[in-house]
Amino acid sequence: MNPFESNASVNMQGNFNTPNTHKYSVILPTYNERKNLPIIVWLLARVFEENQLAWEIIVVDDASPDGTQEVAHQLAAVYGQDKIILKPRAGKLGLGTAYIHGLNFCTGDFVIIMDADFSHHPKFIPQFIRLQQAHNLDIVTGTRYSSHATPRLSEARPGGVHGWDLKRKLVSRGANFLADTVLNPGVSDLTGSFRLYRLPVLRHIITLTQSKGYVFQMEMMVRARALGYSVGEIPITFVDRIFGQSKLGADEIVGYAKGVWSLFVGV
Repeated sequence: MNPFESNASVNMQGNFNTPNTHKYSVILPTYNERKNLPIIVWLLARVFEENQLAWEIIVVDDASPDGTQEVAHQLAAVYGQDKIILKPRAGKLGLGTAYIHGLNFCTGDFVIIMDADFSHHPKFIPQFIRLQQAHNLDIVTGTRYSSHATPRLSEARPGGVHGWDLKRKLVSRGANFLADTVLNPGVSDLTGSFRLYRLPVLRHIITLTQSKGYVFQMEMMVRARALGYSVGEIPITFVDRIFGQSKLGADEIVGYAKGVWSLFVGV
């Protein structure tokens, strides 16, 4: 039998006219990202075009008062209405619901979720894709806290964090240690939000996820493991946002701790 005609091989093939046959939809939640958006879009476009990948970016803006939506319209005029799709909302409705909203407009068979503030550099996306294709994974997530990819990928380099003070590093490490100890999620960075999903897998998990805010990402991984989906990790370098202020505050930290307990009891 031709190995490319096997059920496993057919399942790994997409329906798009590119060398790897797949299309990647990026969901970018934004709030006051006017300065960041043009640069992150340029970086994403360059990565996709250099790697001959079909792509689109869905910008989910929560009524930013700084002109983010106007910039998105300008970018659509430059890159094409089929590449930059603005899908705004009436106000700040939460990170999890931003992904749910964006999913309604994805035309790719894979979805990438990431931040728009340069915390997540698009240069890691080709590694996400190569790991996914090498092992036919359902999800690939970025990790700041591992020195190697899982499963192994020779080109991967150790992950890390830049731009955080000692206090924030300790909070993040402590949060991941707490979640890993209590929930045993099978990934080294449960609070990260740079991920690649198969479209139907993301749709399935997201319909079951109940948390809001930053706990949303954690619950997604816990539920993925509970549902038996395959997950790989790529080390990434996380850089604190360049323009604007971090949206993580004391309420989110308290909510995270409550979220860990809720998932321990309920999943």
